[in-house]
Amino acid sequence: MAELQQLRAQDAVDSMMKSLERENIWKMQGLMYRCSAGYCEDSQASMQQVHQCIERRHAPLAQAQALVTRELEKFQDSLARCTMHCNDNAKGSIDAGSKELQVKRQLESCVTKCVDDHMNLIPAMTKKMKKSLSSIGK
Repeated sequence: MAELQQLRAQDAVDSMMKSLERENIWKMQGLMYRCSAGYCEDSQASMQQVHQCIERRHAPLAQAQALVTRELEKFQDSLARCTMHCNDNAKGSIDAGSKELQVKRQLESCVTKCVDDHMNLIPAMTKKMKKSLSSIGK
């Protein structure tokens, strides 16, 4: 059951990432590569100038990738803490003598609630990241 919940959460995060990539990251990458290629074709520019221009164009993409990584790590850490809390409660219930089947059901219910709660956070997290990504490099 926990594996199923993990797959649900992973599918939701994957869907969010595809959306961010399509709508934000790929556009930034395209601009970066087009501008970088333009700098390389400037026969009047020195090698140092070309490298500086390319680095300036790579910086917003690196900043965007770092932002997405940070947000995903925070989300994953929060979900992991929630499920760890479920596991701790289940262990405590078993140690207190509760029946294994009852504890298993409580654990499954708790993990499902964690995943549901975190999946409900994804739209706001996506909106926040899209807003931040759209302001990078402008």
